[in-house]
Amino acid sequence: MRDAYHEELDSIGEDLVEMARLVGSAIGRATTAMLDADLKLAESVIAADDKVDTLHHDLEARAIALLARQQPVATDLRIVVTSLRMSADLERAGDLAQHVAKQARLRFPASPVPHDLHATLLEMGQLAQRLMAKSAEVIVTKDVDLALQLEQDDDEMDLLHRTLFQHLMDDRWKHGIETAVDVTLLGRYYERFADHAVSVAKRVVYLVTGEHADEIQPVDTPVEGA
Repeated sequence: MRDAYHEELDSIGEDLVEMARLVGSAIGRATTAMLDADLKLAESVIAADDKVDTLHHDLEARAIALLARQQPVATDLRIVVTSLRMSADLERAGDLAQHVAKQARLRFPASPVPHDLHATLLEMGQLAQRLMAKSAEVIVTKDVDLALQLEQDDDEMDLLHRTLFQHLMDDRWKHGIETAVDVTLLGRYYERFADHAVSVAKRVVYLVTGEHADEIQPVDTPVEGA
């Protein structure tokens, strides 16, 4: 019985990694669909979110069943409860990738992003994908230092988000209100996606240490040549 129990815990962890990889791929493909006005790709991202939702609901059901049957305590309880929260973060991240794809579909055959902002949105999409890939790695490795670094990496997303608003508030903005709304929404989607990636990493810190990430200082990375 205990072997089956721990196999189930391992299986939940594997599903979390799969969810992280799926939503990371989704935000990358949604970004391409948005910038290239690729309707077929946008539709595939929208449809693929069903798999993330299914994994989330299945994981939730299995975790609740484990709580009821095994009544875990200490570390095992932390694993189950934290896994439920991570699954919710990843499901929401998947929804945000879907929102980007839906924005691409809405404005087809044009892109919702003016050409002079393509580079900024591309950078946001690539960064979002990298952050989620790091979160997947953190789930696998349980590397606390890597998890803590993710929040620092997220500062770059916040900077890009502010850059978008500077463009929107500029007196020289010439793309109209509808495009301004589109860009505002897209910037928010990417910023929130990154927040969920960071949240997943923070939950791994709690899972491993029993302490909240905000209470732990990351180990400084050595400077080359120092």
